[in-house]
Amino acid sequence: MINKLKSALRGFRIWILLVLSALGLISFRSVDDNYFELSRNLDIFTTVLRELSVYYVDPADPKQLVEEGIHSMLESLDPYTQFIPEEEAEDYRFMTTGQYGGIGALIGQRGDDVIITDPYAGFPAQKGGLQAGDIIRAIDGKAIKGKKYDEVSRMLKGQPNTPISITVERSGESQPLVRSLVREEITIPNVPYYGMIDQQQGYIRLGSFTDDAAKEVKAAMEDLVQKKGAKGVILDLRGNPGGLLNEAVDIVNVFIDKGQEVVSTRGKIKEWDKIYRSQHPATDNKTPIVVLVNSGSASASEIVSGALQDLDRAVIVGQRTFGKGLVQTTRPLTYNAQLKITTAKYYIPSGRCIQALDYTHRNPDGSVGKVPDSLISSFKTKNGRVVYDGGGITPDYALEPQLLSSISQALINNYILFDFATQYKITHPTIASAKDFQLSDAEYEDFIKWQADKKYDYITDSEKKLEELREKAEKEKYFEHIKAEYEAVKKLLVHDKATDLRINKEEVREMLENEIVSRYYYQNGRLETSFDTDPDVQAALKALRDPSVYQQMMNRQYKP
Repeated sequence: MINKLKSALRGFRIWILLVLSALGLISFRSVDDNYFELSRNLDIFTTVLRELSVYYVDPADPKQLVEEGIHSMLESLDPYTQFIPEEEAEDYRFMTTGQYGGIGALIGQRGDDVIITDPYAGFPAQKGGLQAGDIIRAIDGKAIKGKKYDEVSRMLKGQPNTPISITVERSGESQPLVRSLVREEITIPNVPYYGMIDQQQGYIRLGSFTDDAAKEVKAAMEDLVQKKGAKGVILDLRGNPGGLLNEAVDIVNVFIDKGQEVVSTRGKIKEWDKIYRSQHPATDNKTPIVVLVNSGSASASEIVSGALQDLDRAVIVGQRTFGKGLVQTTRPLTYNAQLKITTAKYYIPSGRCIQALDYTHRNPDGSVGKVPDSLISSFKTKNGRVVYDGGGITPDYALEPQLLSSISQALINNYILFDFATQYKITHPTIASAKDFQLSDAEYEDFIKWQADKKYDYITDSEKKLEELREKAEKEKYFEHIKAEYEAVKKLLVHDKATDLRINKEEVREMLENEIVSRYYYQNGRLETSFDTDPDVQAALKALRDPSVYQQMMNRQYKP
């Protein structure tokens, strides 16, 4: 074991030096100046590992110790610089390409069970008869009891065209069901859905920025505008964490003319600095565009939304974006490992960088602070509108995020909505289309009765505030003076599930309809059933239907 450890450490040490030399990050002089510190600390690291291996009371795995050391080192930089060992290469490939070999289904952990939460339409899981709510009991005859969902996920993945047998337990079935499937090359589309919301307004949901994202957006635009007659289009980037920079550039190019700057990158290695311009004639540079964003829109999503804002090509609607203005490059390492490393910051056409957190200048306690207001600068769009750096993309028309009630959160977290939808599917073989489906008042009352004996609880916001008041009053020695009044108010605020379900009927019914529709029409159904109640979509439709509203939103003058 000691020899193995020494060999590993020797390789690690040599790798560090080779990387520094190969990258040319430092001059020969600085190499000489830094070699001692680098060599000294590697020796300390080696010594610590050797001592742990020899003297620690329990066996110490050198691979685990080294990897944990690497991860800790990288965590001190930023959350995007990551070490990817060989065994995680498949997961990383999926993140960058959207492709993997498997059955095409989302799974989740529910207590000690692993369940199917969302089969993808058209892939082996759905075609083979697996359904949301199925509890996985065995894979290829091997029981999965005690395994976590990530272990089960790896068991489900494999080379395309290889067989797999999955045993599931299903509500309403007395015996386990065995489904024989054949794995496929699963490619999750960047555009999982596009279509017409009404006769004149189109919608494109862009969920990721992997290979061919721009081609998919271009094809969707051509179909919506040229074939279906869309007069305006919503581009939905909400919750999109980003991906490939070149795809972001090409997506912006769908909407702008050739030769315009989209984004530039600047880092330590000046030779790597680059300006990215649109390379092709625009697919459509006239159709009004509304881009939907929220706090989950990051990186490449911010390049697209920010560039379209800076070039005055689209109205941005929603909530402030995440604020990730950092660029990552993947470097190959020995033994098929990889290092995803932050190499630059990106700047959109106005010249602003939208990075929100300053990882370079951490607080004394190690925490990361936002760029202070004093360092935020103003910039101007192509037509002279004022925009700002220092923290994501601020929408032209900002909407408050929808906050769920306490009971709604409890219904989600405890799978109450999920289970009711599963039962609903058993007793209702078919339903209306996703856009037309509505849960009747009588069916909603059935849900209230059905959930009555389910074990879940929650604390309302009023109860939380009352508890905070008690804690403060006790701290300030006032509680004994108000105890009687406190107890009286507490009794009045004791929540009743049935009452809360009726008070929050519209919110809960909307979520319930969404969950039920997904059982029949999968992910696309979830989107279609939400259009009529989604405040962001409704605001976008107002802008697209009325040119004056569109212009007011762009100029941040719209008052509903």
